[in-house]
Amino acid sequence: MTTILPSATLSPVTPAFVAALRRSFAGELFEPGDDGYEQARLIWNGAITRRPGLIARCSGTADVLATVRAAREHGILTAIRGGGHNVAGNALCEGGVVLDLSALRGVRVDPVARLARVQAGVLIGALDRETQAFGLACPAGIVTETGVAGLTLGGGIGWLMRKWGLTCDNLRSADVVTADGQAVTASRADHDELFWALRGGGGNFGVVTSFEFDAHPLGPQVLAGLVLYPAERAEQVLRAYRDHLTDAPDELCTGLSLRIAPVAPYLPASVHGRPVVGVPVLYAGPPAAGERVVAPMRALAGPPLVDLVGPTTFAVHQSLFDRSVPAGLGYHWKSHYLPPLTDAAIATLVEWAWRLPCASCYTILFHLGGAVARPDPADAAFEDRTAEHALNVNAVWQPGEDPDPHIEWARELWSAMAPHATGGVYVNFLGSEGEERVRAAYGPGKLARLAAVKARYDPTNFFRVNQNIAPGAP
Repeated sequence: MTTILPSATLSPVTPAFVAALRRSFAGELFEPGDDGYEQARLIWNGAITRRPGLIARCSGTADVLATVRAAREHGILTAIRGGGHNVAGNALCEGGVVLDLSALRGVRVDPVARLARVQAGVLIGALDRETQAFGLACPAGIVTETGVAGLTLGGGIGWLMRKWGLTCDNLRSADVVTADGQAVTASRADHDELFWALRGGGGNFGVVTSFEFDAHPLGPQVLAGLVLYPAERAEQVLRAYRDHLTDAPDELCTGLSLRIAPVAPYLPASVHGRPVVGVPVLYAGPPAAGERVVAPMRALAGPPLVDLVGPTTFAVHQSLFDRSVPAGLGYHWKSHYLPPLTDAAIATLVEWAWRLPCASCYTILFHLGGAVARPDPADAAFEDRTAEHALNVNAVWQPGEDPDPHIEWARELWSAMAPHATGGVYVNFLGSEGEERVRAAYGPGKLARLAAVKARYDPTNFFRVNQNIAPGAP
């Protein structure tokens, strides 16, 4: 029988644990000093440098079961890695074991039922490739290297959310290894409270090894692209943008990016290094029908510097921001939910957005509403469906650079925007910010319900390397 140890006793990896796991593990195991260890411990955020005592790269669910059971028996601190793209770096733990799901990359699409079965190591670029082969898409993120698992468990903001909801809203079922080493399937019909918690509650409740999603007809051809305006017209652009959103159809998926134009092959050299307001646009419907709807975004407060909106493929548009977030740089995020933009909020954004410590930092707003706002708020753990925007302030620095000026800029902009925010925050945009910010992500009612689910499925808080929800203690 597996010994259940309280979370306070969880410890670093021991030789006895490694020996026990080797007897029942079919995947790859990496200890410090092994060939491949240094590469295996790399994650997207280069600012995170934790050194696990063991990385257990699972080959299937049997390896996940073996790792959870052995870690429980030996009292080993455990982290879960899917895509490794989380800004807080919760895919790694210092000295403990990383339950690495990155090799589980199977995707199976049922084009008749319009369903996609997705393993926990799949990145959204691979999901798009498989679904688009059948003219389908699953609402999932904005960067192709993002892991489907972490994205879904935190909610799932993405290009298609206004049309078909968050990634978690499209989840049909999930295969889960629980803290007591059992394999269950959570859905509306079975383990329904666990299923509720998985849709927004993060990695607190078990190791999800595969997901089943609804897929929707889209593409491959879509009307999409990017419009750039000069920063000196930022206030006029943001006000016009706000006004056009009041009656925007669900198919119009947009955002705002306040930044220095990168040196990118898709941009003319005349704008490289120039402060700009970027308006990424996607029409989630037939391209011809989108021309009239998208037109106002192409003429906000005068002619744009660059207009790259046109027929393209959904997969190409999904990679639009990839060059801005390469793996290995240092990242620090600060985030708010915002109501509809007021003139005062716009003025504050414009005042702070270009006080940048370097050209790699930027601020982005994701337009919510539409199908994000429509479900019953109590239907899933995700919170807050009333917000109009998710603001994400991105401090970015090169390896070897002093991170402090970059982090300070992000914190100052975030603090300046606090009076204009709802008080809530998207949990996937949180860094290591403490219990108060976790509370802000869920609110007292949902946090109490999540704590009750945690008490049922993980009463000793075994899964605690995450935006943690303590069992039974809202």
